[in-house]
Amino acid sequence: MKVTETNLSGVLMIEPDVYEDSRGYFLETWNSARYKEYGLPDKFVQDNLSFSRRGVLRGLHYQLPPKAQGKLVSVAVGEVFDVAVDIRRNSSTFGKWFGTVLSAENKKQLWIPEGFAHGFLVLSESAVFLYKVTEYYSPVYERCIRWDDPHIGIRWPIDATPVLSPKDLAGPSLAHAGVFE
Repeated sequence: MKVTETNLSGVLMIEPDVYEDSRGYFLETWNSARYKEYGLPDKFVQDNLSFSRRGVLRGLHYQLPPKAQGKLVSVAVGEVFDVAVDIRRNSSTFGKWFGTVLSAENKKQLWIPEGFAHGFLVLSESAVFLYKVTEYYSPVYERCIRWDDPHIGIRWPIDATPVLSPKDLAGPSLAHAGVFE
């Protein structure tokens, strides 16, 4: 397994070892002891799966304390552009973002700790997206930041307006969002 730090402290790119032969492939998507060596928590409380079509953008989502979530994300089918945004007000990278392509083909994972907003854009015809999270979903603490906030400046790889939920359309800018103090 190869683990690489990103430009955002705590956000990690993970490339699991993949064992391929004529039958297909095998990889570990989670191993508590191994991932803990890289600073990931050894306890996840919920697994989520979403299916989305090309052009769907989900995000930028997060939960505030005391229900903040760390997320280990990957793609089982298709391809997405995945983004983490630092929303820790006292961080030197507050408001900065990291983006990468996650796909069934590259089998990469992204670790997004508490204190970051998360979103993804589907690049393939469809995508099945997997999340392991460290805290249960809590609508009371759930928040959203506008996907196209010019102060964040995410360069989404799309020419048209993405398909968004009403909640994501109504997301405030980072300047008006609740963040991690």
